[in-house]
Amino acid sequence: MKKGLVLGSLLLALLVAVPAFAEEAEAAAAKSPWQFAGAAFVLGIAAFAGAFGQAKAIAAACTAMGRNPGAAGAIRLALILGLAFIESLVLYALLVAFQIL
Repeated sequence: MKKGLVLGSLLLALLVAVPAFAEEAEAAAAKSPWQFAGAAFVLGIAAFAGAFGQAKAIAAACTAMGRNPGAAGAIRLALILGLAFIESLVLYALLVAFQIL
């Protein structure tokens, strides 16, 4: 039941979002100054959130390695994987900013 509800709401969201991707030729040529401000806002928020998240992850990993030096290898692996995921979210924001422009 829950799986059907999730699938149905995802399908509904996709159907509602399809007209958002339609763009007329005149609208594609005209660039609004708000597009540049929106792209800068997206990148600024993503860079701030990514840097904040990475700082918290590194601080937590350093604390964990200090408390349990025997688990440093596993903690380091999880840290590197987490930092890669955080950085990928910032890169996705860069792609969204390019889509805005």
